[in-house]
Amino acid sequence: MIVFAPGFMQCGAPYSKLLSFWASAGYVVVVVNFPYSDCLVGNPTENDMLNQPRDMSYVITRMLGLSRAKHGRFARLLNPKQIAIAGQSDGGDTVAAIAANTCCTDRRVKAVAVESGSVWPHMRGQYFAASFTKHPTPIFFSQGSADTINPAGCSVFLYHSDQAKLRFYLDLFGASHTGPYWGTNRYEGIVARVSLAFFNRYVLRHPHADSVMREQGNVSGLAALFSDGRGSLPPAIPGPPCY
Repeated sequence: MIVFAPGFMQCGAPYSKLLSFWASAGYVVVVVNFPYSDCLVGNPTENDMLNQPRDMSYVITRMLGLSRAKHGRFARLLNPKQIAIAGQSDGGDTVAAIAANTCCTDRRVKAVAVESGSVWPHMRGQYFAASFTKHPTPIFFSQGSADTINPAGCSVFLYHSDQAKLRFYLDLFGASHTGPYWGTNRYEGIVARVSLAFFNRYVLRHPHADSVMREQGNVSGLAALFSDGRGSLPPAIPGPPCY
């Protein structure tokens, strides 16, 4: 199962191609529409960001409950040991907190895709504390180099703050904030294929998915995939204008 957190003032529709790609590979994909910031809210606000990681964990709990039922659409459909989360923009901030902040850690999550995300400074806990180093969650960061809403240095800061070996950074040359995740384009296809290989490796434990990630993530003139803190990347940005 992949639980997805959309960006601010968004629901799942703009991401439909990406989400459908994951679903076509056999994953149950669940989109969380946050109560104070989704596309249906009249006066959306980011003030509830503090609660969004718990909203994600609640959805995981509810979905697993539906899977344990004897009857229903999700009956016996989900493996509780095969859970991933992903999010873009504010959704990326949300899943990054679940992966790496002491406020919101959910050990049921086996892999996290942070798409154009950053540290959300008002989260109550500590990012990448010692407890994370002992039990790291594999994280895949994807980021457009021409993003003016969440500059690349914001994602770089997260990538460099993570001291675990199981971290990856997909640098999308010249990509915007939403382009790699919306619609059908050359960047969206790269993100879809690399993120799927990432989930296959760390959720399903497919041993050959590492090589697929590198094959699909290194595209001349378009993208480069780095890991373990390496990569020729912009300077890290620890604060504004990341949020």
